[in-house]
Amino acid sequence: MLPLLPLLGGCAGLEGLRNDGRARDVRAPLALWPEYTPAPLGRDDNPAAVKPVRGVPRIPSGSMADADALAVLDADLTAEGRRPPAPKTVRGPRFYDVTHDGRPDLITVIDRDPRNSELRVYSARNGVVTRVLALPGVLAGVEVAAGHLSIREPTKDPRYVAVTDYVWDGDSLALWDLTLDEPRKRPTASTGGGSP
Repeated sequence: MLPLLPLLGGCAGLEGLRNDGRARDVRAPLALWPEYTPAPLGRDDNPAAVKPVRGVPRIPSGSMADADALAVLDADLTAEGRRPPAPKTVRGPRFYDVTHDGRPDLITVIDRDPRNSELRVYSARNGVVTRVLALPGVLAGVEVAAGHLSIREPTKDPRYVAVTDYVWDGDSLALWDLTLDEPRKRPTASTGGGSP
């Protein structure tokens, strides 16, 4: 019976329990402007609005790896009334199936300046090149994991990044989860970081 005595002692310190005074009152948050709420996103404001890209050839194979990534970007931005990006500002295309149709989708990033970028994802829906995500932001990383697309963006606290996960819901890349995580350390020549 004696070996159980330390377990029965609870969590009190060696000095025992002590009174730190009256606890603060707990109150519900007070909304400062409860009558104001933002309008819902419009179709043009929704980064995951599915939109066919005009001016590019159909992709009969359904694989975006068969498309010219720069031509797709140029046509999409021109349709929005914007200038096509300079090729040197466009990161190399990546191809992963994020729409779960068994064919690779095009994932690309335009670097607008040293801090701001724009992530764009395209899929061939019934052979038609279609934008499924257009997301401007400060990109600390873009990852494909467990069937979803993760976007990592810095926060005002350098100890954390905001991670936004998008997952294909059958119609669009829907926002699935928002979390905080620690920033990833960039691989260096001495720590590896080669292709998996």
